[in-house]
Amino acid sequence: MLGLVEMHWLPDENTPAKKTDIPWRLRQMLDILVYEEKQQAAAGEAGPCLEYLLQHKILETLCTLGKAEYPPGMRQQVLQFFSKVLAQVQHPLLHYLSVHRPVQKLLRLGGTVPGSLTEKEEVQFTTVLCSKIQQDPALLTYILEGRKTVGRKEASREATALPREAAGVKNEEQPHSKAPDRGAQGARALSTQLPAETEEPDGGTGESNLITSLIGLCKSKRGRVALKAQENLLLLVSVASQAAATYLVQSSPCCPAIVEHLCQLYQSLPSFLDPADIATLEGISWRLPSAPSDEVSFPGKETLAAFLGWFDYCDHLITEAHTVVSDALAKSVAEKLFVEILQPQLLHVSEQSILTSTALLTAMLRQLRSPALLREAVAFLLGTDQQPAAPEDSPHTLGGHLVRHCDHLSDEISIATLRLFEELLQKPHERIIHSLVLCHLEGRPYVARGSPEPESYEDTLDLEEDPYFTDGFLDSGFQPSVKPPPAPVTNPDGKTAVTEVVNSFLCLVPEEAKTSAFLEETGYDTYVHDAYGLFQECSSRVAPWGWPPAPPPLDPHEPERPFFEGHFLRMLFDRISRILEQPYSLNLQVTSVLSRLALFPHPLIHEYLLDPYINLAPGCRSLFSVLVRVIGDLMQRVQRLPQLPGKLLLVRRHLMGQAPGRQLDHQTLLQGVIVLEEFCKELAAIAFVKFPPHGPHLRLSEPPEGHV
Repeated sequence: MLGLVEMHWLPDENTPAKKTDIPWRLRQMLDILVYEEKQQAAAGEAGPCLEYLLQHKILETLCTLGKAEYPPGMRQQVLQFFSKVLAQVQHPLLHYLSVHRPVQKLLRLGGTVPGSLTEKEEVQFTTVLCSKIQQDPALLTYILEGRKTVGRKEASREATALPREAAGVKNEEQPHSKAPDRGAQGARALSTQLPAETEEPDGGTGESNLITSLIGLCKSKRGRVALKAQENLLLLVSVASQAAATYLVQSSPCCPAIVEHLCQLYQSLPSFLDPADIATLEGISWRLPSAPSDEVSFPGKETLAAFLGWFDYCDHLITEAHTVVSDALAKSVAEKLFVEILQPQLLHVSEQSILTSTALLTAMLRQLRSPALLREAVAFLLGTDQQPAAPEDSPHTLGGHLVRHCDHLSDEISIATLRLFEELLQKPHERIIHSLVLCHLEGRPYVARGSPEPESYEDTLDLEEDPYFTDGFLDSGFQPSVKPPPAPVTNPDGKTAVTEVVNSFLCLVPEEAKTSAFLEETGYDTYVHDAYGLFQECSSRVAPWGWPPAPPPLDPHEPERPFFEGHFLRMLFDRISRILEQPYSLNLQVTSVLSRLALFPHPLIHEYLLDPYINLAPGCRSLFSVLVRVIGDLMQRVQRLPQLPGKLLLVRRHLMGQAPGRQLDHQTLLQGVIVLEEFCKELAAIAFVKFPPHGPHLRLSEPPEGHV
């Protein structure tokens, strides 16, 4: 061991380290230490060579050489040597101050210079340290100690080990074998001939060199280095020890550093990003470097992919981390990114700011998986108050302002915000659907009191009272496509009831205004197939919430109370009532959100959105009653439109890409009629697969009797 640290091993200082015998001598040192430990395995004590290494501070000397790059390329050799020694020597080296101190110095050298030539060796070094911490979480506090802490320990315990050294380890000041004095003199002489080491400024107690080094390496342009650094950081935050996790949160810059990089990436995004481009960039994963493709390239794509990739990584960290770290990191993301940066942009007067930030928030929600971050996102959007709002209430949460954006003067903002809510409705958090819809439906105030409820749908199938079959409908010349037959006796499985409900939606649009019968791809059966898959997915997502299978019975003696459907449903109903006047893309988004809502297997949602025969209280409206009014408006308008079926078919073919575009009079109205027809078929399919209200119908292979 002594011969390996003699002066003659340092040749001309301008000769690269690789071209000297330094790599060979370091390899020999490692082999000696590993061999000695195997020989000492039975005793479980440090051998004389290891004691010599520790007592004569050879690792500190090597660290000084590495920092000074003396000779050139020495830092790479030192990092490799440290990694191999810590990985292959099983003795708990990190508890020794003469090991701990150079480890800290090496960490301070890493991750600070982007594109460093030693990035590969640096990430290997941090990998070994994180692996050691995973094996012994108590090491975390030692590795993460700051310069002040190390300095105080160095002054008081210069030649002693850190805590736990005494367990089975001999005192460094009493080496197992005596080494010649010339060895120590040689090491001291070596130190005096090196370039002077400049002391770094005090980093403060709690400074985490390992964390900052890992964060720096995560920013590397070399994909493999960045990925390995991210895996190391993930390993670090998932330590099982409560004390270690608490220390990581309270005494290290772990959470602030991670979130600071996230915010920097967000703020580097160009302001001109197109929401449509943002929506196309799906499936960004932190594990897969996203190189921009020529096929779907757009300005700012690489920057956007970097942000979404790091957001996905943060979400993954929060999922895998210890609960203490997970909660702290989620709160930090919510405070720094959501509240401080995103919220002002969402509430800005600039339409471009609103549009871009809304699309970015939608993209983040699409990637969000961790329960802790989802909880913070829901609180950010919907607040903490779960009381139902009154019609005259002004928005007191961000969600309230966003609901207003759904009915914005700018159609683009309305579409972008509706997409945001559609994404939000697909998240597995009960407060979302409760805050937006259910809190207003509880108690069923939309149902008329004072008359007994029917025991089945057939009890309400009096066509004289069906709002569709009014004199206005019949006098206009439009007839329902298939008139529901008189109600027969209900089958044991309730098939007749679901048939009448389905037909109520299928018969809404008059026959003269339908065009789907001319095209094979737009049949009702396709909607049934799609609705079944979506309903199964929705049902599995809400299953843990314990929703009741049926609505609570009404007390006929209970006085009626004012009903307000809530700002969210009111906005959707107002939008759907203007379906004949709105742009095609906006209509598609409104009907998509309503379909998502209708899929929820809650009995109150099913009743309010999908029961055409509900006995509404005075002044109340349901989705079906709104659609009935739209049909009435349609019949008034189309009487003044000649050749309506031909024009509708032409517009439909154009929308499906089967005919060239051609500007027609009343094109918005014609497109609205087509969307209305498809929406009614979609609602009919959802009602069919949801029957009975708390579960899908079992006979999906058979279409309901009498449908179109």
